Amino acid sequence: MFEHEYADVNNICLHYITVGSGELIMFLHGFPEFWYEWKNQLAEFGKDYQAVAPDMRGYNLSSKPAEVEQYEMKYLVEDIRALAKQLGHKKFVLVAHDWGGGVAWPFAMRHPDYLKKLIIINAPHPLTFMRELRDNPAQRKASQYILVQRAPEAEELLAHNNYAVLVDSLLGNGLRQGYFTEEDRKAYIEAWSQPGALTGGLNYYRAAHLGPFIGESDELLSAEPSMFMVKVPTLVIWGEKDRYLLSGNLEGLEDYVSDLTVKRIPDGSHWVIHEKPDLINTYIRGFIED
Repeated sequence: MFEHEYADVNNICLHYITVGSGELIMFLHGFPEFWYEWKNQLAEFGKDYQAVAPDMRGYNLSSKPAEVEQYEMKYLVEDIRALAKQLGHKKFVLVAHDWGGGVAWPFAMRHPDYLKKLIIINAPHPLTFMRELRDNPAQRKASQYILVQRAPEAEELLAHNNYAVLVDSLLGNGLRQGYFTEEDRKAYIEAWSQPGALTGGLNYYRAAHLGPFIGESDELLSAEPSMFMVKVPTLVIWGEKDRYLLSGNLEGLEDYVSDLTVKRIPDGSHWVIHEKPDLINTYIRGFIED
């Protein structure tokens, strides 16, 4: 039974879905998704855990602060810490994809004492990503879309023709192959249509100053490496046909993650969670119950 709840945390209100009871497993979605990205995992892990998937700040039914600065990483990380605390859990499993992973990696660096295990799906560690943007022309080319997300006209472009660009990139293959339904399309369009939701999601890119630019990454890459170490047991699942985040992001990952397991899915794309939900669930369960 999916229950819709709201939590007042970190000066905003987060909407979240909770299923089941027991130890906490929390799922963080990416762009341009919302809690619904994890519906298959909520159903599976709600059998023997408290499975929770929030709408991240800026998305769907959660608060959408107007200022771009309100989407800086310190606020995104604190949202998750405060939500776990409000749910009454001192330690939990964190599972994340895409921008959710962009928040989960720093969360694990700053709050390792909160995490039993970390599971990342197609979301690069910040240092390997910055290195790839600097050194790998293919990753720079794959990241050109970020320039669109940061542009002032991004909302207009993405909302045009009933969100045609977003429908095609996220749902297109699934609608053709049958793992997405018309009901799914309606659910996503409804979430994108919430006032301010498109801007909220895009503000993650704007606040991060992310992009395929030589030079923007240098400051991060010259920082003290120990700040970026992850000491929590970590599983990284990677669909190797990701058009946006190339598999080079996995190289050298063991330098920053002391207890690392990697599962590559050769025929999985960036949206591997939707393409192969049963396999994803098997990998997650195998890792957290090991």
